[in-house]
Amino acid sequence: MRFSKLRVGLVAVACALAPGTSTAAAAPTTCAAPMRVVSLSPTATEMLYAIGAGPQVIAVDDQSDYPKRAPDTKLSGFKPNAEAILKYRPDLVVMQNDSNRVAAALRAARVTVILGPAATKLNDSYAQIRELGVATCRRAGAARTVAKMKAGIARALKSVPTDVRGKSFYHELDDTYYSTTSKTFIGQIYGLLGLKNIADAADAAGDYPQLSAEYIISSDPDFIFLADATCCGQNATTIAARPGWGTLSAVKNDAVIPVNEDIASRWGPRVVTFLRIVSKRLATR
Repeated sequence: MRFSKLRVGLVAVACALAPGTSTAAAAPTTCAAPMRVVSLSPTATEMLYAIGAGPQVIAVDDQSDYPKRAPDTKLSGFKPNAEAILKYRPDLVVMQNDSNRVAAALRAARVTVILGPAATKLNDSYAQIRELGVATCRRAGAARTVAKMKAGIARALKSVPTDVRGKSFYHELDDTYYSTTSKTFIGQIYGLLGLKNIADAADAAGDYPQLSAEYIISSDPDFIFLADATCCGQNATTIAARPGWGTLSAVKNDAVIPVNEDIASRWGPRVVTFLRIVSKRLATR
């Protein structure tokens, strides 16, 4: 499935400190901070840099593309490999899943492992940022990041026109019509805007249901958000050219909106950027 990387990200973290020493001027001195952090999650990577723990990050997975200065490697977050990870001599590893059961091997090597489920709401994101702040001795940075996110979200939501509330939308993950329900993080973000998700009626198929063209056409969404513009070359023109789609309200009213698939898939600090882009587009539709 082409949108599988959209599920990559930080997992709910446990409060844990790993021993470490450093003489770097930027290193915290009030607690024993891990100084060799490996992130196998793009969302975790973004959070770590946002809270000021970037100098402690010595390797990130092959999907962590933001910020650009992050030390990217060939490490996989989908199929983590203990031997490959241990070559970086980490004292803290942040993982999204333990599909290869490497957590036990890392812990046996005296490496702290942070592992947990993906966030489904903003409070989960805030909690993960705060816990990363504890784990890396960057509590103050975490607190500032959360406060900045809350303020940015509030400003973005304030700019959304009131007549948008109650309008329907379809969020497209790829051109085979996979979408997301309101049970997912991105679905809840759209909920903050007051929009109604047409995928919710198909949630029996899971949080990421594959809709049919007939279902989407019959639902006639007011807005279509495309998170497959980069991966699959989708845009307003290609949407309008699909059989039967040219009559959709979103197409006729110029409400087909491309969104950055990485920003839309991660629940870190850039959720503010996502909301700002979408709210601005809604206000100028």
